[in-house]
Formats: sequence, structure tokens, C-alpha cells
Amino acid sequence: MNTNALRTRRTRAFFFLLCSILGISIGCQKKPGVDLKDEPPWIPVAKLVEREVIDYSDYTGRTDAVLAVNVRARSTGYLLRTRFEEGAEVKEGDLLFEIDPQPYEIQVESAVAQVKSAEAAVKSSQATVDSDKLGLAKGGGVVSELQRITDEASLEGAKAKLDQAKAALKNSELNLSFTRVEAQISGQISRYYYTPGNLITQDQTLLTTIVSTDYMYAYFDIEESIYERLIREISSNKKYTQMSVDSQAIRAVAGGSTGLTPLQRANFPIHMAIEGKTDFEFKGHLDFLNNQVNPSTGTVAARGFFKNKRPGGGLPTLIPGMFVRIRIQLGYPHKSQLIIDRAIGSDQGLKFVYVVDSQNKVQYRPVVLGAIQDDGLRVIEEYKKAEDGLESGVKSDELVVVGGLQQLKPRSEIKPDIGPMPTQASDAAARKTMGGSKGEKGAKGGKK
Repeated sequence: MNTNALRTRRTRAFFFLLCSILGISIGCQKKPGVDLKDEPPWIPVAKLVEREVIDYSDYTGRTDAVLAVNVRARSTGYLLRTRFEEGAEVKEGDLLFEIDPQPYEIQVESAVAQVKSAEAAVKSSQATVDSDKLGLAKGGGVVSELQRITDEASLEGAKAKLDQAKAALKNSELNLSFTRVEAQISGQISRYYYTPGNLITQDQTLLTTIVSTDYMYAYFDIEESIYERLIREISSNKKYTQMSVDSQAIRAVAGGSTGLTPLQRANFPIHMAIEGKTDFEFKGHLDFLNNQVNPSTGTVAARGFFKNKRPGGGLPTLIPGMFVRIRIQLGYPHKSQLIIDRAIGSDQGLKFVYVVDSQNKVQYRPVVLGAIQDDGLRVIEEYKKAEDGLESGVKSDELVVVGGLQQLKPRSEIKPDIGPMPTQASDAAARKTMGGSKGEKGAKGGKK
């Protein structure tokens, strides 16, 4: 091969290699004015709220009537007529049903005749005894002593038959009165289950039901720990025992004595909200705690006592069987730290928040939760630092992430968007404002 040709080929190969190296080097250089690193996101943060709160526990329960009666007839017969409007309010003693009284009227008439017959027998026996006494007084052996004793025994037997006849008459009259079925309590009555013409069986046929409505019970279950705390609170707190209790109203409605149990005298306050309502509008007191713990659930049955409401004087708001929420106040007001509920994350069952350090990086901080308040803020336990350096809770001067938790992980850098701690009210106002802005934009678009 020619030496010049070989030298030319080597020169070309070196030139291509040099161009390739220069091209790679130029391509790897940053373009002026372009930063490939992502900018930190703007994240809303806020300082926690410190204020006085009252600890409480919430439970679900069911309402039940203080008094409830299954109305059954105490006599057998055919139903003649009903005497009430379905769903109406009735008073104790009101006539509800009438059962055919004719068979019982005949029994009463027969019993009256038996009484008259027994009275005649007594009168006859009494006359015989009086005659025996007169004969013995005159002497002459007209009446023997044995005859006198026998006649007096007959008189006693006649009097006993008279008493028996009178008792039978009372029983017949009582059975006749049972054909008029009356309300045993005052309250709201249900519908009638049988119409006239049906055979009603004594003590078996259910005619209707009545429930009292002026007051209402609410049954729920509390944990052992709350039970113990309640007992300590009620026993040591003089404030509750000084509150007035309308013992006569409570006992009269319950149908019991006028005495109160120590728990009822304590008048420990509780509150109740009905389904679909957020406010606990019904105020009552703790009326009963069971005498044993349910071993399968570790709870104690409890009962609240509430005065019913009648909006506009109409139907009662509370009826038996309603699903309700019960709130029990625990202790006195005390200073606590609060954050919005959405600022709390969950990590395999453990609750945490993100706090912002001096370098604007978020740090994982476990928290212990308390009760949520009416404004949507939740109580958290105060800041603690263990001997091993592990921190929990939030310092009063630290910023807490209150939005965008899904975008973050521990030690992520952010740009803090500092604002006040949001509440349910502020969130609702913000949504309303955003909705109004969209509506205005839509209207303007329509005019164009």
C-alpha cells in the first residue's frame, strides 16, 4: 500500500475521533440560563392554636322510651269499636277500645241474683237462730241446745255463701270493666292492629302500643377507662352535686319512687345530637351505669336522660329507636394545642404531622390525638422529647404543614406559604369564594 494513502486514512480517522469527542463534550455542557434542578413547591403551613378546651368522649347510641306499654285486652270477645286517632297523644285513662260487653253483662246479672239468693238464705238462717234463742229463754224443752248450735252453724254457712256471691259479683263486674280498654300511661299511641269485628283473646292479642314522649332515654356503651374516669370525676367534683335536679319529674315519669340514686343526684351533664345534626342540642344528665363490664367488648352499658322538644308545640323531636350521638364532658377547661384535622397523616396506624425546620425542610413528627372540636380543630398532646432524643408533638413556635401532605416525604424542601391555622368555617368561606369567582367568570363568558 502507498505510504501517502495510509497516512491520509490515519489523518481522517483521527479527525473523526476528535470531532466525536468534541461533540459529546459540547452536548453535555449546560445551556446558559437553564437549571435542571426542580424548584421546591409552595406548601401551606401554619402555627398551632393554643386555647382552653374541655375533654370529652363521643359515643353512638339509641333512644328508648322512659315508659312503654303493649296494650292488650284483659277479656276475650269481639272488638266493637276503636276510640282514638292513630299516632295521637293520649292521656292515662283515655278509652281506646271497646269489646262486646253482653256476655259479661249477663254474668254480672247472674252474680247479682246469686247475691240476692245468698242474702235471703242469711235472713232465713238469722230468723231461725233468733227463734231458737227465744225458745231457750222460755224453757220447757221446746228447743234443744243441739238444735241451737246447728242453726247457728247454718247461719254462718249462709253468711259465707253470701260473701262468696259478693266476691263473684265483683269478679264479674271487673271482667265487664275490662271490655273497655283504657290507656295505662300518657304518651303517643301507635296505630290499631285490629279493626272492629275481630276476636280478641284475653292477655294475648296485641291491640296497639303507647310510649311516653315528654322525656327520653338514650342507651350507649362506654370503655372501662372512661367509666373509671367518670366515677373519679363524679365522686370528687362538688360542682355537679350542687346542681338542682327535678327529682319529682324524673321519678314520676319513670313510674318509680321519688328517691334518687347517687348517680342521679350527681346530675353529671351529657349532650346528645340526632342523626344529620352536627350540634349537640339536647342537654341531659347521666342517669344509669350498669353493674358489670361486658367481657366480650370491654364496655359498660350507660344511659342518659333527656327532656324532649316539641317544635312549635307539635310532635316530639325524639322518639324511641333513633340513632344518636352522645357527648360526655370529662373534667374542667384546660389549655391545649390544636391543629386542623387534615394536617394529620397516618403511617401504619401511627399519627404524625410534618413540621418545618430552619432550612425549610419538613420533618416527621409523631403526635398523640385528642378530641376534635366543633370548629374542626383537633387536640394534640404537648411537645415531648424522650431521653433517647425521640420527639413527639409540636412546639408552640413551629410551623405545621396543613396541606399537600401527599406531595411530601421527610426532609423534603419546601417554600412555606405561612397563614393562620384553617378551620371548618374558613374552609367553607374559601370554597364559597372560589365558587363565586367561577360563577362570575362563567357569567362574563356568557356575555361575550
